[in-house]
Amino acid sequence: MQSSVNSQFTNAQDHPASVGDEPMTHPETADTQVSDRLYWFYTQFEGVMEMYAEAEAVRQYLDLHQGWFRRCAAPMQVTPLGENGYDLTIGQFGALGYYVEPKIGLELIPQRDRVYRIETIPIPDYVPPGYQVEFQATQVLEPLPVEELEQADSPITRVSWELDLNVGVLFPKFIRSLSPKLIQRTGDRLITQIVKQVSRRLTCKVQEDFHERLGPESLEQYRRLKKLRTSFACLPREANDPDHRPPQG
Repeated sequence: MQSSVNSQFTNAQDHPASVGDEPMTHPETADTQVSDRLYWFYTQFEGVMEMYAEAEAVRQYLDLHQGWFRRCAAPMQVTPLGENGYDLTIGQFGALGYYVEPKIGLELIPQRDRVYRIETIPIPDYVPPGYQVEFQATQVLEPLPVEELEQADSPITRVSWELDLNVGVLFPKFIRSLSPKLIQRTGDRLITQIVKQVSRRLTCKVQEDFHERLGPESLEQYRRLKKLRTSFACLPREANDPDHRPPQG
């Protein structure tokens, strides 16, 4: 099943100045950054992760993120930031001869009524070199109704999630001289690649880690059922608001 990315490409020069449109400046190069601007790409994704256990067991596992998040995020570099935050280095990505190694601060906000939120937080003493990321995700635990289960005594909990991702990039001059349509198309494709790659890798590790900790039988069941069911999905979704802007600080 295919779904199109309804993301937007914006040059800050085309809109009135706002916090989200302001150029990123570095103290040592402030005088040369006057004409520089962020190019923003806005995308939204939705997905699902199935866990073959009661919702309460899944909740207890996800609540203890201090254990599973660092284990499952590897080989990405993870450093704790306070009680619920993490400094995450995603890896090197790029196109058109320009590469960055995104580093992002994330806070895993404690769940409320089985609803989890993840938001970006600043990383102390760190200024992103040429990019800015705004990440907002929501996860909801949904026990499958009995009529949808293959076996009534084998519960399934579906973790449905949505992601709003806003990426601003401070391109060098040789990139800004290219066609805006080419930059937009390339940026859209790259963001989709990053989200799908990171999501698939992290989800699979979380599923394995969760079922392994429930015991050999649970892990065996997971490995069997994931071949028969859609235990993982990550798809771009239509943006409801064509005028969506980056979250303001």
